[in-house]
Amino acid sequence: MKKLLYSVYALLFNISRLLFPIKKNRVAFVSMHNENFKDSLGCVYEKMKEEGGYDFVLITRQDLSLRNIPRLISFFLVKSRLLATSQYVFLNDNFMPMGKLNFRPEAVITQLWHAEGAFKKFGLHIPQDEDLRKREESGNKKLTYVVCSSESVRDIYAGAFGVDREKVLPLGAPRADFLFKKENRIKAEEKLRKLYPQTKGKKVVLYAPTFRDDLKRNEDILKVFDTEKFTELLGEDYCLMVRLHPQIHINGNGLTNAIDVTDYEDVRELVLFCDILITDYSSICMDFSLLGKKTLFFAYDLEEYISERNFYFDYETYVPGEIAKTLGDLAVKVRGESDDEKNNHFRSFNFSFTDGKSSERVVERIVKKNE
Repeated sequence: MKKLLYSVYALLFNISRLLFPIKKNRVAFVSMHNENFKDSLGCVYEKMKEEGGYDFVLITRQDLSLRNIPRLISFFLVKSRLLATSQYVFLNDNFMPMGKLNFRPEAVITQLWHAEGAFKKFGLHIPQDEDLRKREESGNKKLTYVVCSSESVRDIYAGAFGVDREKVLPLGAPRADFLFKKENRIKAEEKLRKLYPQTKGKKVVLYAPTFRDDLKRNEDILKVFDTEKFTELLGEDYCLMVRLHPQIHINGNGLTNAIDVTDYEDVRELVLFCDILITDYSSICMDFSLLGKKTLFFAYDLEEYISERNFYFDYETYVPGEIAKTLGDLAVKVRGESDDEKNNHFRSFNFSFTDGKSSERVVERIVKKNE
């Protein structure tokens, strides 16, 4: 069924491409996996709104909701035409119909991606179903540019997307701009202190594990990371928040002595608010590293995870913080000093810019130079 829908969408797009010309300064933002725009896509969108003079088209997964038939029809009949006539197109992930969309030569298609730097392997660097791989490769051939966060990861992104190195622009991560604005930190602090008054006067620790392909291992996460035992080990000076991966469905009632922030809309606000991060293999470590905040890695199943989803570099020497495999060791490391040397190396490798102006660079280089 999905293949049929992709083909129908592509047919309508290609008909519109033949019938209608490109509309100058029409900009399409395609976000089929993260429609709240709290990422690089949203940051570039906000920057262009500030600039003014653009006609925006927003295409999200909500357009495909069967609960809203008029919107679903509009996705096929209206937004296919708007996308076909857009001068600029920005994406933050794969858009499966892409391979069959015949964009006009003057259209500028940019992949902003939803992650920063190089951590877990992704894109064409990971094993894939043959049909999915062909679709991804066909879609990537339509890209004019791919934006990455540093010169150091440029070749990695070129390989992951199967594009020439010259197409990869190390302009910085637009989504990180949010983290450098003082007013955002103040608002996040006020908002989260009000929502969770039990955090007042304490160091806030955020536990944010990633998704495992093995569903049983996802169910075991909170059995291994026993929040009641861990908070007892930490003591009264700390408050624990837990943010599970959206694809992990675990009853939040199992979070004894912890605050469940899994459904909190903007993870960037949590990054600004929390003092310490505990993760395992999640790219959220990029944000904490960028801000110079302490990060610890609870990698109790490292060998199993590597067997299903490997990394670009040796995990134990690359991650920007200390590694623990037991709760007792983890609690000791929370109370200990940060490993600033590891973090500084990680940050300088993955981020060429720490000035909060990456969105500005993207608009200047990709939009204004092509106007």
